[in-house]
Amino acid sequence: MNIQMKLEDEILQKHFRNEYHKAIVNVIFSYNWLVDYQVKLFKPYGITMQQYNILRILRGQYPKPATIKLIKERMLDKMSDASRIVEKLRLKRLVDRNICPNDRRNVDVYITEKGLNLLSQLDKHDREVDAKLCSLNKEEIMQLNRLLDKLRG
Repeated sequence: MNIQMKLEDEILQKHFRNEYHKAIVNVIFSYNWLVDYQVKLFKPYGITMQQYNILRILRGQYPKPATIKLIKERMLDKMSDASRIVEKLRLKRLVDRNICPNDRRNVDVYITEKGLNLLSQLDKHDREVDAKLCSLNKEEIMQLNRLLDKLRG
């Protein structure tokens, strides 16, 4: 059974200035709903969403290294401090970093075997994560992606 929760019921607000205002509130509310889910998913693994994002970027580069600049460009959260997050991942031995021999101001960042193993464990949750959007069929998911791309365009 597909139960639809309306935004008005979720946040106990019956009136919006207009449909544009409602859409903005709805996108923000839905973003926070998904973030809350992911925070709970990552907590037992001892990582944050931003750390997960960097690990995925590094796995995509593997076995080649990534610079902090490249990581920043690819991160979902552009406000994150990539250098600080990389250092936290290094302390957990999930990544390693080396000063670039060609330019000592640059740092090459590599995902470690431990980091790859952690991502492999998290990959087992992919179906569970996808299920958060299971109330939408494939056509609706494609439409949602097109609309979100159009919104940002």
